[in-house]
Amino acid sequence: MGNEKKINGYLGSIIILGAGVTIAAVARMPWDRLGLRFLLLAFITVAISSRFSVRIPRANTNVTVSDTFIFLVMLLYGGPAAILVAASEGFTSGYRISKTPKIVLFNAAVMACSTSTTVVALSLLGIDPHASVGATVIGVSVMALVQYLSNTTLVGVGLALKATAGFWVTWKQHYLWTSITYFGGAVAAGVIFHSFNTVGLYALLVTVPIISIIYFTYQKYLDDIRQTAAMAEQAERGRAELERERAELAERHVEELSRYIAEQDRISKALEENKEHFRHAAFHDALTGLPNRPLLLDHLKLAIERSKLQHDHLFAVLFIDLDRFKNINDSLGHNTGDQLLVALSSRLGACLRPTDTIARLGGDEFAILLDGLEDWSVATSVAERIQEELLKPFSLNGHEIYITASIGIRLSIDGREDAENMLRDADTAMYRAKDTGKARHELFHSTMHTRAVALLKLENDLRRAIERQEFCVHYQPIVALGTEMLAGFEALVRWNHPERGLVQPDEFISLAEETGLITEIGAWVLRESCTQLRAWQTAVGRESLTMSVNLSGKQLTQTDLIHQIESIIAESGINPIYLRLEITESAVMENAELARNTLLQLRTLGVQLSIDDFGTGYSSLSYLHKFPVNNLKIDRSFIGRMAAGDENSEIVKTICTLANNLGMEVVAEGVETREQLDLLRSLECEYGQGFFFSRPVPAEDATILVMEDPARYVSVDDLMALEPATSLVH
Repeated sequence: MGNEKKINGYLGSIIILGAGVTIAAVARMPWDRLGLRFLLLAFITVAISSRFSVRIPRANTNVTVSDTFIFLVMLLYGGPAAILVAASEGFTSGYRISKTPKIVLFNAAVMACSTSTTVVALSLLGIDPHASVGATVIGVSVMALVQYLSNTTLVGVGLALKATAGFWVTWKQHYLWTSITYFGGAVAAGVIFHSFNTVGLYALLVTVPIISIIYFTYQKYLDDIRQTAAMAEQAERGRAELERERAELAERHVEELSRYIAEQDRISKALEENKEHFRHAAFHDALTGLPNRPLLLDHLKLAIERSKLQHDHLFAVLFIDLDRFKNINDSLGHNTGDQLLVALSSRLGACLRPTDTIARLGGDEFAILLDGLEDWSVATSVAERIQEELLKPFSLNGHEIYITASIGIRLSIDGREDAENMLRDADTAMYRAKDTGKARHELFHSTMHTRAVALLKLENDLRRAIERQEFCVHYQPIVALGTEMLAGFEALVRWNHPERGLVQPDEFISLAEETGLITEIGAWVLRESCTQLRAWQTAVGRESLTMSVNLSGKQLTQTDLIHQIESIIAESGINPIYLRLEITESAVMENAELARNTLLQLRTLGVQLSIDDFGTGYSSLSYLHKFPVNNLKIDRSFIGRMAAGDENSEIVKTICTLANNLGMEVVAEGVETREQLDLLRSLECEYGQGFFFSRPVPAEDATILVMEDPARYVSVDDLMALEPATSLVH
């Protein structure tokens, strides 16, 4: 009774441990990497491989090929997938061995635990079987050794408890020699793994009939051995008995051969059906059923070849990308987005001729090959027809959805085109259509490619500029208009390009925004300008000197923005009330609620907030009082066209009046003439900046302004006559 209690306790512990391991594996499964190949491999492992067992002569055990497939899953899809497949195979094989639930669950748990131990061992040893052939050899060796030791140990303990014998004696008697089966399985998995990487799914499919042939051949060989032993033992019973047994053996052989031939026919038919299925899947989009990129490129290559043979053969490629498709996925869900893509593919097909090819390249991108055109105008006519079709709404799931598309067109020229390059050029033209307003089409010309290459080079240079610290900050004075006293500076980034010299922000800021590099640049500018401000305040004893720094829309969405600015304020030692963070009107209104929450958090730091380029973005006067803003900066476009009594001066006057009523200060940008200064004074605008006072200047020249007379503004003309004061430059 006591021994049975020990056995039940041990079995229960292993089952609980195995369940935990399996649940953890499910939680860590890389579902996005799993597909039809994984399902096929898992099916072979669980449903087929464990059934293929051969009994080893003179040993009380069977050998299966299931370990081979478990190792293969581990190599191809990682540990969690292997643990789950091993647990499933253990459950299936356990059910065939015994219908007792506890034994079935124990068998599954042992497979899960031993496979988990193998995964942990590979991780701890830092072995990546994908790295090289040598790494694969080491990996499969470790897998075989750890799987063998952990599996036989777990089972051996249970068997020793049941037999009330010592573990070592039990293990040595039943499992010592079985290591060869694990190493053999691991070697086979490693070979299949490399074949799989080379040939793909077909390598796996080919192994099934090969393993089947080996299994039946070896099974037949073992049957012969058993029959020979039986005949030797029964030789004394007489020749008649021996002949009868031989006849029975021949009959069984014929039956087995017949079954084998029938099974081979069935497998051949299944393989042929799967081959056709995979061929279609390889060249068509799963969602819409349209040709995919490889099939489109094949058709495009054929069109190019025809144009080489027939010089008057014309064709064109249209690259289509939906505008703001992400908004549909975000608002109505991906299921509705998928339905829209299917409906769109049907509508696009209705715009084409039977000889044309439409393909889905992925996401919301489509491409059309117009082959055998009468003239080039047909291509633009098709693009216009598509735009007209998209004016009609789509009715999906109770929603009426409107969508537009940007279309790039690449025409064939002289038959010397390359298929990939033509598709790339059409893509480039499509992006040009997006840049110029969306919902339109653009014809590709060579300057677009040149511009795309230049942008790519500029992006690469921009990334290196951050690493090489090629940026610098120029400072433009902000002046109190009533007294012309220096009130502060606006920090403006410049790029000291090693080949092009000083690059203005107009050339790289938009690209930095698009690539996300603006967050690193913005943080650097903020830190640099705050440190410089503190140096000036300390030198002249004027704490009220302010520093205005631009924040981009990308920075507003950073989750660590508040902590980042708080750290910079602490590092530089400035009083946050003299730091003015400028946000453009369009960035604030793009996501008003998010911007409002971020601005409220910034105000808790004590910094001042300014709306930059006010009046050029949205009609946001009704929203202005909702934001915790201290200052408005009137855009230079109003100041530059301002004259007494005209429309622009009235706009400036309205903004100044509005700001005063809301308790805000106003800064005018782009002040370039004495007339503009006088007019701004009459409109009670408090501050201004512009070329009339000074261009943006390096820190050395700005330091001269601060040091010359901190209580009075010094013009840029006076700068040239002053000695540099570089000791205060950060």
